[in-house]
Amino acid sequence: MVITVDDDPASLVELLWIRDAWDLRPDHDDVPPPLADPPDPGVNGEDEVDIQAWQAAWPEIWGATLRHAGEVLDPALFDAIRGTANNSPERMELLARITGPSWRDRFGDTGLVRFQPWQASQFRRRTASLPTSTEEQPEHRSLDALINAWRHGLTRIVTIPCRGSFTRVIGPHALLMTDETRADAEAFSAALRQFGS
Repeated sequence: MVITVDDDPASLVELLWIRDAWDLRPDHDDVPPPLADPPDPGVNGEDEVDIQAWQAAWPEIWGATLRHAGEVLDPALFDAIRGTANNSPERMELLARITGPSWRDRFGDTGLVRFQPWQASQFRRRTASLPTSTEEQPEHRSLDALINAWRHGLTRIVTIPCRGSFTRVIGPHALLMTDETRADAEAFSAALRQFGS
């Protein structure tokens, strides 16, 4: 049994940060709760931004990024990239397929001046709270539910650093949930039971 846990999905976290930092209110019926460690609101010191355009584009970018997070990447992509020249169109296309869509594809670095420091603080927080033994791993504490989900095709768990509970099946082999859900054995088991039911 092999389960991959992506606890730092960069493009998804970047989108959630943009939403919270710029107080976007996307017109989307299935949006995760706010970030557990919210960025400072009202980001200043940047060029004028078009909040309405951002708000309108956010749901589309979120949907595309979420679909990519739920895909199982073909390992042949990584082999193929080795056979391409640096900065060639072929390599750029393969890299785009591997990394998937992102906010930066549409808007560049605009609005992200304070994202890097926030992201670095999140990395320090996550690494400071890592389990120190196998028995403390969330997957070990919810092993029965994990095995059942795996039998129904689960191979990938993607977590986002949002408050409260939010769990969604995002592909035939992937499940999205909050860090908080994964950290709580009972909530994690319940989330895993959503897969394949």
